[in-house]
Amino acid sequence: MRKVFLVLSFFFMVAFAVAQQAPAAYLEAKSDLEAKEYGQAKLGFAPFLAEEKFRGLSYYAAFYSAEAALQLGQASEAIQLLLALKGKIWEQSEAQTYLLGLAYFQNNQDLEGLQTMKEITRNPVLNKVYRASFEKLKASSPSFLITHLNEFKENHGYTAALAYVLQKKSIMSASERSILNQILQSGTQVFLKDKVLDVVVILPFTTNSEQAISSLETNNFVLELYQGIAFGVTTLKAEGVAIQLHTFDSKQDLNYLNFLVKDPIILAADVILGPIYPEETELISAFAEVQKIPFIHPLSNLGDRFEENHFSYLFRPSLSSLANGVINALKSQAWGTSVAVGYSGNARDEQLGLLLQSQLAKEGFNLVKIQKVDPNNVNAFLQGIGVRRGNRPSVDQVILLSDDPSFANPVFSLLESISTKIPILVMDSWLGFNFSNFEMLEFANFYFISNNTPKYHSAAMDDFRELFYDTQLQFPSTNTLLGAELVRWVHSNAEFAQDFDLRSSFDKNSDQQGRLTWGFNFQKVNNNSYSPVFKLESGVLIPLN
Repeated sequence: MRKVFLVLSFFFMVAFAVAQQAPAAYLEAKSDLEAKEYGQAKLGFAPFLAEEKFRGLSYYAAFYSAEAALQLGQASEAIQLLLALKGKIWEQSEAQTYLLGLAYFQNNQDLEGLQTMKEITRNPVLNKVYRASFEKLKASSPSFLITHLNEFKENHGYTAALAYVLQKKSIMSASERSILNQILQSGTQVFLKDKVLDVVVILPFTTNSEQAISSLETNNFVLELYQGIAFGVTTLKAEGVAIQLHTFDSKQDLNYLNFLVKDPIILAADVILGPIYPEETELISAFAEVQKIPFIHPLSNLGDRFEENHFSYLFRPSLSSLANGVINALKSQAWGTSVAVGYSGNARDEQLGLLLQSQLAKEGFNLVKIQKVDPNNVNAFLQGIGVRRGNRPSVDQVILLSDDPSFANPVFSLLESISTKIPILVMDSWLGFNFSNFEMLEFANFYFISNNTPKYHSAAMDDFRELFYDTQLQFPSTNTLLGAELVRWVHSNAEFAQDFDLRSSFDKNSDQQGRLTWGFNFQKVNNNSYSPVFKLESGVLIPLN
């Protein structure tokens, strides 16, 4: 976390009346300050400190000189310059008060700094007071902070620092625990954003049973996803990105998760990735709305329950986006109007199948057959619509919805044994099944519904796979790729100037290229609305639309 300090050029624009006539030497000193030539800037501002000669301009010269002095570690000189401005009537008196408070902090006069900053009552300077107070005081002793709590309890940065230092203690007294509970329950915002992107990951690494049995053996996808997230963060750090990863185990226990969200690290998060299971995601989504922290579900397509929320997102397409992608592909190819849909008993597949039933009818398609199918009867379903040796299918295209390899295996075996040109749309997960060699089929009649499809044949993918193998001694799985892409996508959209909120970036940048996937569009929606259908030509995926 960076130490909140200076660079108050983000604070205000020069607004004094004589700005247009500022002397060239003054403007040169200002350029030196912006170029971080602090010693030279101080020398340049010195001639303009005479109030009787330069009036309002002298206030700005003193202010900027104090800023340069602080950057040079000359806190005492900065304090003298800023105290001389006390009582002056000018546009930036609150900015001057804030800078004086910072000067006291740097001079280890914490009480004077806090008392000075109490004079500030309005945003955006007030929010900067909170952040600066937290950064300065988070290393203070609990006794100091508790002693002065009543005097500074309105400073949210002060109370955040107190909560932070108390929770770091291995043993708390009864009075300390009482104070901590009061802070956490008061509704005080204890998150204070800085230029470091703080990524909190909450995943079900273990169960909360008495034996605390690890669930990773049965939930390998959790480990794979986390490996990708952690690797993505490491890669960004190597590129010079200010990013920090904080990992928590949800233990698949709602009571524990409800306690976990009171942790100061989670309250200070810039973005939360995970958890996964529905009850957990509903709790975190509600928490994210209250705290105004973006929460992203990394794997699900079931986003209807988040549509009214402003801070909850699906990294993948929602059911509606998947359905729109399928229908747009069918319309672009003009294979015909008759369709058959088979879907598995998985919640996503069943809901998507029923949504397609409604949407296809609205778009003028004739849904000849729609049925829930499983690995035992999926071939009977296909043969029932004429997908068999020597027969002409009774539909123009078939849609099969499942990510289960045991579902895909009999389908692929059937189509290997017969010769048929009928287009069959399946989920892009089928591309990763080790038994499916689509180039061995006589006709390239499989088409793949994008669900954040990896861009397998790209230089970025080759580089990632090679780097991952060099460090992990294995190649990344699809979930690992998605984890790494998730982190990269968050970083590219989380702007510090917007307090790392994602919404403004999403609405400004509609179509975004992916690094390891084909891309994203989150404009005015809470999910990836870019969900094309791909064809496979010479081993390369090509979007139909």
